[in-house]
Amino acid sequence: MSVKLVNLGLPKTGTTTLAHALDRGGWTVADHKVRRIHTRQVGLGGTFVGRQLYNGYFETGDPFVHLDPIYHALTEVSVLNGDTSLWPQCDYAMIKAMRMARPKMLYVATWRPADEVSDSMRRWNNMGTDRLPAGPVPGLPMGYGGSDKERIRWIEGHYDMLRDLFGDDPRYLELPMAADDARERLSAHIGVDLPWWGRLNVNPVGDDDGDDVEGAA
Repeated sequence: MSVKLVNLGLPKTGTTTLAHALDRGGWTVADHKVRRIHTRQVGLGGTFVGRQLYNGYFETGDPFVHLDPIYHALTEVSVLNGDTSLWPQCDYAMIKAMRMARPKMLYVATWRPADEVSDSMRRWNNMGTDRLPAGPVPGLPMGYGGSDKERIRWIEGHYDMLRDLFGDDPRYLELPMAADDARERLSAHIGVDLPWWGRLNVNPVGDDDGDDVEGAA
């Protein structure tokens, strides 16, 4: 087993839905954390996916070295939890290292309109009101991100960066999660028939279709 797909989308863009769809398609998926049910390796289970990507990058240059034996896909790689703020999908050096280490790696970026993502972040476990403004986040320095205007500019900037980096690379797919053909686009991208598509982990207030896991960013 080895990692063959990484989601570079931001939180609240459908990451949990993506994880469930891939899981139902037969893939072993890491969504935010390395689950203890997936590994018996001491010191690995229960850690953040983002932490293991950076461990691999700084130790060997290969971000996937610690996750390869366990997972097919990484669907939520960022962390914003207490003093821990890790954003591999916003880090140019990390993305470059991923592409150089694994030239055939596939990428997807789950996407929703920036205003909807910003509103979901605002209402998700104090993410928009406290955690984003207080945490060092690439493209969103400490003190910024407390307003919709600031979050929207950051969100749009992130996807613009990915479009600039990948261009027309066929290994990259920006995936509008609410599109009628989202499942078909993803299936074609990864070459796997996906038997399930839907909405998971919806905000408790409102009716948006964003999702996240464990209140982490």
